[in-house]
Amino acid sequence: MTKVAFIFPGQGSQTVGMGAELIEANASSKAFYTEADQLLGFDLSKLMLEGPQEELTLTYHAQPALLTTGVMVAQQLMDHGIHPNFTAGHSLGEYAALVASGVMRFEDAVVAVHKRGLFMNDAVPAGQGSMAAVLGLDAEALQAVTDAASEEVGEVVQLANLNCPGQIVISGTAKAVEVASEKAKEAGARRVLPLVVSGPFHSELMRPAASKLQEMLADMQMNDAKAPVIANVTAKAVTDATEIRSLLVEQLYSPVRWEETVRQLVAEGVDTFIECGPGKVLSGLVKKVDRKLTTYCVFDEASLQQVVEAAKEWNTSEV
Repeated sequence: MTKVAFIFPGQGSQTVGMGAELIEANASSKAFYTEADQLLGFDLSKLMLEGPQEELTLTYHAQPALLTTGVMVAQQLMDHGIHPNFTAGHSLGEYAALVASGVMRFEDAVVAVHKRGLFMNDAVPAGQGSMAAVLGLDAEALQAVTDAASEEVGEVVQLANLNCPGQIVISGTAKAVEVASEKAKEAGARRVLPLVVSGPFHSELMRPAASKLQEMLADMQMNDAKAPVIANVTAKAVTDATEIRSLLVEQLYSPVRWEETVRQLVAEGVDTFIECGPGKVLSGLVKKVDRKLTTYCVFDEASLQQVVEAAKEWNTSEV
C-alpha cells in the first residue's frame, strides 16, 4: 500500500511567480491569496506574483508567502482525492504541515507566521547573526567544531539544520559562525557556504522571539492532528495539540532534524513524498537520504497533473 507524506519547504524556496499557474486555473485556490492579503492588511499576493524578489525574501514576507502557497497546493491535492498519511515541513514549513493536518486554520496560521517572521527579525539586529552550510562533515565532528568556536569567541554558534548526510547548517553570531567555518574546513569539511539570511535562525539567539511566539500561540485555537505531523524538534510523529504548541516554541531555537524526519517517515511506512510549494529543495534532500524513495514537487499545473495521474495507480487509505 502506498503511504504518502506531504512535505512543505521553508525560507529560501520563495520565488516571484510562486503558485501563479495554479491560482489562475482555480478560483478556490486564488481565494487563499486574496484571503492572505485581507488578513495581513497588505498586498502579499502582489509580492508573490510580481516581486520584487528582495521584498519577497524578507522573513516576514517569505513566511506567509510560503505558507499560503504550500497550503493552496495541499488543498488542490486533497480536492483531487490525494490525502497525506503524514505531514512534515522544514522550519516555517511545519506550519503549512499543521494546516494540512487540520491542527491550525489557514487564517490563523498565515497571521501567525507573519508575526513569527517579525519576531525573528527583531530578535537579532541585521548583520549581527549569520548562518552557513557545511558540506562533508558529520554531526558529531561539526558539533565539536561549533563547541570549540563558541568557547574561543565566547559567543553562540550551533547546529541549526541537520538536512541530509553531509549537509548541516550552523547558526549563531557573525563572528562565531566565521570562526566555526574556518575550523570546519580545518576539520575536513568539503565546502562551507555562507547563507544569505536575515538572522541566526534555530539558535539560542532566537529565544527572545520564542517568548513572543509562546504568548501568541497560547491564544490560538489548535486541534489534534488528523494526519500525524513529524515535528522538527524531535523528528517524531505528534498529534496532540498541546504538545504541538510547545514544540513550535522550541523549534525557533532548536535544530531542524530533517534527515531524521525523513528516516522516521520511512520507518512509518511512507514511500512517496509530495513537496507542496515552490522549488525542489526538500525532494532533493529526501533523495540524498534514500534514493529509492519516490518524490514529487507540485508547483504548477503540469506537476499537479503528474501526481494526479500517478495517484490513480496507488493503493492508499484516506486519513
